[in-house]
Amino acid sequence: MKPSSEIKKNAKDTINIELAAIEKLKGSINDNFVSVIELILAAKGRLIVAGIGKSANIANKMVATFNSTGQPAIFLHAADAIHGDLGNIQNGDVIICISKSGNTPEVKALIPFIKNMGNKIVALTGNTNSFLSKEADFILDVSVDQEACPNNLAPTSSTTAQLVMGDAIAVSLLACKNFSDKDFARFHPGGTLGKRLHLRLEDILLEDCNPQVDWNATINEVIIEISEKRLGATAVFKGNQLLGIITDGDLRRMLERVDSFSNLKAKDIMSLNPKMISVNSLVYDALQIMEDNKITQIIVTDKDNYIGIVHMHEILKEGVL
Repeated sequence: MKPSSEIKKNAKDTINIELAAIEKLKGSINDNFVSVIELILAAKGRLIVAGIGKSANIANKMVATFNSTGQPAIFLHAADAIHGDLGNIQNGDVIICISKSGNTPEVKALIPFIKNMGNKIVALTGNTNSFLSKEADFILDVSVDQEACPNNLAPTSSTTAQLVMGDAIAVSLLACKNFSDKDFARFHPGGTLGKRLHLRLEDILLEDCNPQVDWNATINEVIIEISEKRLGATAVFKGNQLLGIITDGDLRRMLERVDSFSNLKAKDIMSLNPKMISVNSLVYDALQIMEDNKITQIIVTDKDNYIGIVHMHEILKEGVL
């Protein structure tokens, strides 16, 4: 077992070496990079990302990012491609081929077949003098000065550089397409992210979630209404006009101020101008308002008509965070 100081040093050295690799990538963001983006945007087909070994792992991640940000993409394993999977490539597809050396036997075997099919090839490589670079239509240089591996062997810095370049391509494409959060939501209906982008207040409103009292209601009536509806708050009305809200906190503050509340009315302790939100709004937006204003309940309306109150607990139970 190495001393803790040495373990920490190795970890920090790794991060520093990989940071240097990323910094070097900025030199590859040039007119050639712009041409690659323009090529992909103009393509009538999909984006095919090919690789083998660790580069294949990076290719898979890149494909996942492209698909989730509106750029149709599929992964092609370089070895499988020359054993039947070339059939995945269609007219108009753009091929990104990832290879650190650019001279991997499987890649060298694959490239001539792609060229014969007439598809454009983008080389994402650490060797601009390689076979892949010479055969490709465009080159994106992802070379690194050294791997973070102490033996300078295990792909570490090089795969980080490949990954970051893939993200640079993906983000550039989505920016050019004006890809919005609504577009993003269409591809992420599941999980916490999906709930943030899809779940609306109307989906989580509880039955009988509209506690309300008249502004002249007694404090006992207020307490009963809050207790029965179990939302920790009640809206306060004067006729059909929503005036304010009374929360558990308002009741506690009242008890701190007065010895007797027998003569007090709802209007005496309510908070004016309560925060409100439309029932069609995203649950996540309601949560943001609550957090920004340090409140735990918010009034929900439908075309300015009061329909209820949502408590932060109900939002958190939905797993929006």
